[in-house]
Amino acid sequence: MIDGLLYSRSHEWVLVDGESARVGITDHAQDALGQIVDVQLPSIGDTVVAGKAVAEVESSKSVSDIGSPVSGTVVLVNELLAGQPE
Repeated sequence: MIDGLLYSRSHEWVLVDGESARVGITDHAQDALGQIVDVQLPSIGDTVVAGKAVAEVESSKSVSDIGSPVSGTVVLVNELLAGQPE
């Protein structure tokens, strides 16, 4: 586990920094998904709700929704992830 990260039971994580938060999925979740071939990310300005899908990951095994562990407004997305999901 990484210091400062809070984890959900469904293997999402959140790193809170003041009024901002960064979210992602754990290494365990990535390993369970297999080869990731595509990621659909939210757009800047989108509103996300805790417990609801915020992204979609397509892998060699399945297409999976990624839930948001927090509510808020998207202010930045990892564009590198969209272009190179592995």
